[in-house]
Formats: sequence, structure tokens, C-alpha cells
Amino acid sequence: MTELFTPTPGRLSVDVWSDVVCPFCYMGDTLLEQALADFEHADKVDITYHSFQLMPELVSTAPLPIDEVLSKTKGISPAQARAMNEQVATRGRELGLDYRFDLAQTATTKPAHQLSHLAAESGKQHEVMQELFRAYFTEGKNVADTEVLLGIGEKSGMDPDQTREALAQERFLPAVEADLLYARQLGVSGVPFFVFGGKYALNGAQPVEAFAQALRTAWQETVTD
Repeated sequence: MTELFTPTPGRLSVDVWSDVVCPFCYMGDTLLEQALADFEHADKVDITYHSFQLMPELVSTAPLPIDEVLSKTKGISPAQARAMNEQVATRGRELGLDYRFDLAQTATTKPAHQLSHLAAESGKQHEVMQELFRAYFTEGKNVADTEVLLGIGEKSGMDPDQTREALAQERFLPAVEADLLYARQLGVSGVPFFVFGGKYALNGAQPVEAFAQALRTAWQETVTD
């Protein structure tokens, strides 16, 4: 994988493929943060989020209840979908995350990913991703809705006029599509998917020590002065 990433001397890159409606991506992001809190070179780590669609079949911005979506896509009953979500919520609570699947409304995530790409231009991508996760999982907001996205952007310090224009023109849709293609080229079939130093991959919301080990190994073997 090394040839697919361009290293920056003296810094460690962490590339993350995720989707804002993926509960394990929210967990993975939290676990990475925990690992970084104890990593001595944390100030030299650059995190870049890349787009992935967990449910690409959802193309509308009109939201549906998550239980209904899971029931259809996985061929299970609504009761089974609710039970599955409750298991995820229980694990999330152990990390201090509040999953409200009873409120979650699911639609296409391409608009949210476009906001993430715009935020990256001003160094606000991590903050925006956190707000997107919170809006979807805890607040029950439709993260395909332009007004919701404008609110998230403004809360994160982004210019609302520039955000509205970028979303209306779908300025970052090509970047989102490029990320999706890139994921296929890498063989990414599930998220979260992390690449440390352009070399070491970690898949899923693994224990915090797995993230800590990936950071240490990637730093030792890929970072140059």
C-alpha cells in the first residue's frame, strides 16, 4: 500500500475510510482518539477522513427509520433490527457514546461526505466528522439535509455561505466518488478502515491497544525526519 500514499517527512499519516451512519466508525474514531491521548508523537499525526458508503443503495435525501432500513437490507424482522442496534448501543455506552437508534433517520450520505471534504480545506474535518456522528446517532438529525449540514458546518466554524455554495454545486462530489473508487482499489469491504503511515491497515473498531500498537509501529517504520 505504500505507493498509494505520499508521506510527509517527520509526520505520521492516518487515513480513515468511514461512513457517518456506521456505528462502528463512531466507535473507531473514539478508540483512535484514546490511543492518541497516550501517544508521545500525537502532535505529529495527520488524520484524513475518506468517504465510504455503507448503504450505497440509499440514493435519496429523504430519511427512513434505521430499523426499517436494516430490516430490508439484511432481510431480518424489525424486532431483530432493534435488538441488533441495542447490542451496538450497549457497546457504545462503554465508550461514552450515546446511540439513539430510536431516533436515527437514514438517507444517502454523499452530502455529508461532501461537507467533510470541504471541512478538510480549513483543517476542520475531524471536528465536522464528530458533529456528523453526533447529529445522526444522538440527535436523530437527517445528515443528508442541507440545512442540517449548514448548521454542523457553522457550529464547526465554517463559513455558511461558502458551505451552501459548495453543497449546492456538489463541488466535492468528484472527491467523494474518488474516495469510493480508492476504497475498492484497496479492497476495503467494511468500515472503519484505517491505514497508518500508508503501510499498516487496521479494520474495525478494535481494542484501543490495537490502535496504540499500529501508531507505534507505523511511527517507527515509516516516519523520517
